[in-house]
Amino acid sequence: MDLLAERLRDYRATVTFTSPTTLPETLASLVTGKVLAAPGVPQDWLPDATREVAGLADLREVDAVVTCCRVAVAETGTIVLDHDAPDQAERAWTLVPDHHVVVVRRAQVVMGVPDAVAELTGVRTQTWISGPSATSDIELERVEGVHGPRRLDVVIV
Repeated sequence: MDLLAERLRDYRATVTFTSPTTLPETLASLVTGKVLAAPGVPQDWLPDATREVAGLADLREVDAVVTCCRVAVAETGTIVLDHDAPDQAERAWTLVPDHHVVVVRRAQVVMGVPDAVAELTGVRTQTWISGPSATSDIELERVEGVHGPRRLDVVIV
């Protein structure tokens, strides 16, 4: 867990450790404004969150999206989403809003990429996330949020 948290922080993600009983309060403290939760995210985690959007235009109005993940890789600080799972939402949900909060259960953390690949057998639609969206311009200046959320919060339960 410590290695995963260290790697995620290296990528400028925020990491919060919590327990199952304090998870709703933790999530509430991380999100403000219009919150979208993947349909399979338990209702009691975020009772006031929106669970459906009509289209891309609606996603642009969302302040934060909350999903779970399929697996997390400690060595690389990578979170992998399975977009066929209802608690991980459609790919656009995790790319358009400016803030993404991902819930990772301890049992989902593996050491290396080969371990993650083994966990992903049969998963067709995946997104591998290593920190907030970032790229560099020609002068190697880091620019965040070009291809996805500028802010990534990872909550480890």
